Amino acid sequence: MSDLKISKFNRHHFMENYGMLFVLVILFIVCAIVSPYFLKVENLLNITRQVSVIGIVSIGMTFTILTGGIDLSVGPVLAFSTLMIAGFKDYGAIPAFLLAMAMSLLFGLVTGTLITKGKIQPFIATLGMMTTVVGIGLTYSHGHPIIGTPDGLSFLGQGKLFNTIPVQTILFALTALAASILLNRTRLGRYIYAVGGNEEGSRLSGIRVDRIKTSAYVISSGLAGFAGIIMANHLNVGEANLGSGMELDAIASVAVGGTSLAGGRGGVVGTVIGVIIIGILNNFLNLINVPGYTQKIVKGAIIIIAVLAQSMQSNRKK
Repeated sequence: MSDLKISKFNRHHFMENYGMLFVLVILFIVCAIVSPYFLKVENLLNITRQVSVIGIVSIGMTFTILTGGIDLSVGPVLAFSTLMIAGFKDYGAIPAFLLAMAMSLLFGLVTGTLITKGKIQPFIATLGMMTTVVGIGLTYSHGHPIIGTPDGLSFLGQGKLFNTIPVQTILFALTALAASILLNRTRLGRYIYAVGGNEEGSRLSGIRVDRIKTSAYVISSGLAGFAGIIMANHLNVGEANLGSGMELDAIASVAVGGTSLAGGRGGVVGTVIGVIIIGILNNFLNLINVPGYTQKIVKGAIIIIAVLAQSMQSNRKK
């Protein structure tokens, strides 16, 4: 009987820690078998480039979800960042970059303050910020795209290392590494997990909960802005609606990666796996000519299955 219990525990432990990695491996094998073009180096590098922007946004989303919150404003913040890069291109690469990042961080600070000091639910606060930022962007650009970005930043969106590996891919990897270290090796990271796991208990333990939660939204918004800088330089344009729907893709990636939407459990590694799974799936569906509207059905089903799996796992622990 004891051996049976140990066996069950190990299976549950394996699925909790390596389940999505197992899914990624199976998906990769299936795609390679069905589509001969899938394994071509050009296609694989294209997948890494395609997932880089949403991957960076998803990493930021991971921070807010770990605190038990959510950030619906990442798409508009990304879009506004593209407007700052394109709109201030004549002032030079560094000023445009710094302005885009500063505005993104400011949006995150306002959002975090509304949630912590204003006691507004994260869903409502970020929904309001999402609409506000879109409005500011449309007002600034008069509803039109702004063509062109600083020459000094073009390598962020179009450059290739050794004329092969997209710079976007490298930036995604470095962001994931830095975020993972921040979450797992620093006091801020430990406090983010603590707040998401038990906010009241964290407060009683002396953790400055409001500051930690605000920091998570600043990080989320800052990474969304950074992703916008990359996207603007890839497309050579800034537009107020460029990040439309980005928040849903980010939430999907975080959920598929196994981060609990209730907070306190998960991490960057899982999110990266979730981003890659969705990226491979999108690429594969395109390769076999599945219509875009059908792809939305598949993506929605994946989110539901991921959240359902989390719910079943939580209930099993109880």
